[in-house]
Amino acid sequence: MSKKINLFANLKSDFASGLVVFLVALPLCLGIAMASGAPLFSGIIAGVIGGIVVGYLSQSHISVSGPAAGLTAIILTAITDFGAFDVFLLSVFIAGLIQLALGFLKAGSISNYFPTNVIEGMLAGIGIIIILKQIPHAFGYDSDFEGDQAFIQNDGSNSFSFLFDVVNHIHLGAVVISLISLVVLISWDKVPFLKRLKLVPGALVAVILGVLLNEFFISSGSSLAIAKEHLVSLPVPTSFEEFKSIIITPNFEAITQGKVWLTGATIAVVASIETLLCIEASDRMDVQKRYTDTNVELRAQGIGNMVSSLLGGLPMTSVVVRSSANNNAGAKSKMSSIIHGFLLLISVLSIPTILNKIPLATLATVLILVGYKLAKPATIIHFWKKDKVYQFIPFIATLLLVVFIDLLWGVGIGIIISIIFVLRGNLKRAYIFKKEEYEDGDIIHIDLAQEVSFLNKAAIKQTLSEIPENSKVIINAHDTEYIAHDVLDLIREFKETRAIDENIKVKLKGFKEAYELENTPDNNNHVSIEHYYDVAKRVLVKKEEAKEKF
Repeated sequence: MSKKINLFANLKSDFASGLVVFLVALPLCLGIAMASGAPLFSGIIAGVIGGIVVGYLSQSHISVSGPAAGLTAIILTAITDFGAFDVFLLSVFIAGLIQLALGFLKAGSISNYFPTNVIEGMLAGIGIIIILKQIPHAFGYDSDFEGDQAFIQNDGSNSFSFLFDVVNHIHLGAVVISLISLVVLISWDKVPFLKRLKLVPGALVAVILGVLLNEFFISSGSSLAIAKEHLVSLPVPTSFEEFKSIIITPNFEAITQGKVWLTGATIAVVASIETLLCIEASDRMDVQKRYTDTNVELRAQGIGNMVSSLLGGLPMTSVVVRSSANNNAGAKSKMSSIIHGFLLLISVLSIPTILNKIPLATLATVLILVGYKLAKPATIIHFWKKDKVYQFIPFIATLLLVVFIDLLWGVGIGIIISIIFVLRGNLKRAYIFKKEEYEDGDIIHIDLAQEVSFLNKAAIKQTLSEIPENSKVIINAHDTEYIAHDVLDLIREFKETRAIDENIKVKLKGFKEAYELENTPDNNNHVSIEHYYDVAKRVLVKKEEAKEKF
């Protein structure tokens, strides 16, 4: 059931979180553009469109779109092969068209088959990557571009050897600013008084202090002063003609080139998969447990990529790093993403000189805390205790593969491992999911089968989302021997969040104590005696039918 969203209902918290995402997104947009061999402003344009256009069209309340590190290799290769950025932009336009078509063809529903443990493994892996990649920046070693996620570098080094290399390139000024930024960020997260200052996020305070400290170091001639190459580096147009040259349009004369279409299709597939993964992860992070229509998301991404290409911007996806920062900053709705897009646009047009005073060390500290929250040791322990075979092995395999190989490979192999385990447990058991036709006010019966795996997540998720307000629901697990944790999480979130919000009375029957879904008797879960009489009558009828067959 879709509801109209008032974008201005949580403006106070959304503005603060949008501001934090803006600070995180700015260097990432520039860094990814630089790594892609594209004009620096093309990354900013993609960030602006990802925030404003995709943010408005999307139904996701948490995710933030922009240029993604996962596309840098494809972009760099394409620009090199074409020899012209405007021909590459035509491929981005075609990619947007393909994504738009995929959205109308309902290809987004594939995201329902991503297991929760694989998504959590992906998030934890990205968290570790962020920490590994940002520690050098926090110490003042900025030879690697912002947004890089590759474990193996072009020169043959890797993320671990790069950390050891930091010892030879420590900048004391960057370390001082990083430590002060860390104290500010932790204080804003732990001190009750500071936590209540929603309109003034800790990241903004850390950035302002970082700028002021470095300006003091520079004016006093201190050796702690951070040089230009360790600050945000945004191009500053000096004339209107220079600004006009930033906008590059696609070369539609290259429409007949087969390589242009192949590149467009490649970008569309990779960007769509990364977006669907991020949307599923964002929905998991959302404290209100709101679900995103992934088909709408694909259409939004398609339109966003088409608009971005027409203005000279890079292709985009929904991005985990920005989405995580958005969630951690307390975003309540997609207004946060829209605000971050407007802030990117306004700031690069009006105050680029001020932005170029921000130390990369401060932004690195913000990202390190984001990474830690994604990869908390408690998350790994949770999956270890939950189920060492069905849950932990796919989780840890996904985490390691995402860190050491690639996000898509990690998730793909993680899903394959999950499927192997599920198929092994389902060799002799079929899945049956039943629900009776219902109207408002009727009692809805959902009977779970003997084996309920994550492969059944899509059907159950769809059914729960269609249950109307003020209904009575009975979810019966009497005959069920195994229920996947993904499905248990869906039922738990439905019972504890949406059911309460929409006055849906839920009765859980037959769930094992180990599932921790106790059904506490209260008025909300009251079901009439007539219903139990009806259930008993149907059971007797089934028994009589069984006797006759026997």
